[in-house]
Amino acid sequence: MSLAQLINLRKVYQMGAGVEVVALQDISLTIEAGQYTAIMGPSGSGKSTILNLIGCLDRPTSGQYILGGEDVSRLSDGELSEVRGRRIGFVFQSFNLIPQLTALDNIEVPLFYQRIHRRQRRHRSLELAEQVGLGARARHKPMELSGGEQQRVAIARAMANDPLIILADEPTGNLDSRTGQEILAIFGDLAARGRTVIVVTHDESVGRRTHCIIRVADGKVVSQTAN
Repeated sequence: MSLAQLINLRKVYQMGAGVEVVALQDISLTIEAGQYTAIMGPSGSGKSTILNLIGCLDRPTSGQYILGGEDVSRLSDGELSEVRGRRIGFVFQSFNLIPQLTALDNIEVPLFYQRIHRRQRRHRSLELAEQVGLGARARHKPMELSGGEQQRVAIARAMANDPLIILADEPTGNLDSRTGQEILAIFGDLAARGRTVIVVTHDESVGRRTHCIIRVADGKVVSQTAN
């Protein structure tokens, strides 16, 4: 079942003084529900722009983006923010945790903004901490955790709202090889449970773990192949 469709998407950035930068040119692709996808390409190829559009962090200059049956390409900033909060989970290379909060509190942040009752938030965050193997470290703050543990917190936080799609931008980029493999195993487990996961990466070994690789160059999709 199609979960996300990008239809003839074009993204142009206005740089001032009449200068335009075409970041994406007529991109069309489909993400199926439960699909584990890698978006790959060299620096400046447009893969991060695609991720921003899929994650509703930006809107296209033209074309359509259908997410869960809804055309979100022309929503207002407020409406896009609501879609992000309900339907998208983000995992970043730099973790983006709040240093003053414990791991559990960081996991709860999306639920707080959705006005979920405190008791429900805590139950959900404990459940997710256990799921990513953080149970014994869940009450520590980020600076007391290793890089791999911080990324586990970020993955749990991304799952807090039971999103349609989990987006990961170079999620192993700040980790050593062994820890990176552990994090990738978590993504593989999520995919095996039917989660839709999209990873932006330049690492071929990461791409080989996925169901599908979308290769991007010069703002265009040059291939979409199954693994």
